[in-house]
Amino acid sequence: MTTKNGKKTKRTTIILDSEERKFVDSLIAEGKERGIKPLISKMLDVYRSMMVYDWRFPGEYYCGISRIAFVNVELVEILVQEIPNERRREIGRRVGSALKVFIETTLNINPSKQECWENVFKRLRVQGFGDFLLKDKYILLKTPFINNSDLWAGILENLLDVELAVKTSVPPLLFEIQNRAQTMLPQRKL
Repeated sequence: MTTKNGKKTKRTTIILDSEERKFVDSLIAEGKERGIKPLISKMLDVYRSMMVYDWRFPGEYYCGISRIAFVNVELVEILVQEIPNERRREIGRRVGSALKVFIETTLNINPSKQECWENVFKRLRVQGFGDFLLKDKYILLKTPFINNSDLWAGILENLLDVELAVKTSVPPLLFEIQNRAQTMLPQRKL
């Protein structure tokens, strides 16, 4: 078999037991995954992004200047609930600024540039934040790790250097890009 770019590919058969197949089929039926091939590709992408040589200690690894630890969504949700509603966007902007530094140092790209957003969204997906899609002037966040739309609006505003309007308050989250080049908090230059 040959792909579009002329590289040879090999076919591989993956045998799933009945419980694994039911789980995969339920993810596809619920719209959480597009199909089995994209799911397997995503799994391999996550695996490749978190190779053993990246690990320093059990339960955490270092990526660029940041230490990353695996936590469950319930713990994060408890923390988010403790943030007053009127401060969630502001707190999100602070998180977005920290993520911007992380993305700049680990990927050596400027998240403010829209041509870099695909790589930014891929990194956020690999780290478990959710699946991001950009369509015209909209950002769609499917299966977010954090379900609060105001917090996410703040995160994305400072990470991507945009101003957003929240269009949905429950997942999947939809944001409309209102303006480019806003500066809510001081931004780092590459």
